[in-house]
Amino acid sequence: MVEDRSAARVVLVADGLVLLQQGFDPAKQDAGTWWITPGGGLNDGESIEAGAVREVAEETGLRLSETQLGPVVATRVTFFEFERRQFRQSESFFAVHVEPFTPEHHGWDDVEQRALLGHRWWSVDELRTTGETFYPRVLPDLVQAVLDGTIKETIRLPTAEEY
Repeated sequence: MVEDRSAARVVLVADGLVLLQQGFDPAKQDAGTWWITPGGGLNDGESIEAGAVREVAEETGLRLSETQLGPVVATRVTFFEFERRQFRQSESFFAVHVEPFTPEHHGWDDVEQRALLGHRWWSVDELRTTGETFYPRVLPDLVQAVLDGTIKETIRLPTAEEY
């Protein structure tokens, strides 16, 4: 059975770099790791803005206000398996320019403690040339557009089937 859920993700940029967190599926440890922006599933009745603020605080220690988020810059629908469960996740991405900071992970919940390994600041060039896996796969283009300030309306990112 596929579980539908909504999620908020945040593209945090500082000094031309984007913050990503490394994760893996504890149920498939041999499947490798990936890098993603901070964010995750919304709680029942939670707005995407409230979810984004909560997720960033839990996953990085950074406290944002909903007004700092601005508009949704991108959306996508993704399909994935995690801990033997199938998900169809509708994601809304915000972009926030922040001062450089050292992420903390003392707010990680049980799932995050099992599945997240740490954080790293990446340049767009590093994302374009790395052999590491990151999601969404068009992240370098999205980050570049955020850095350039060229996003004028919400971008619909491709689903995995459209790559």
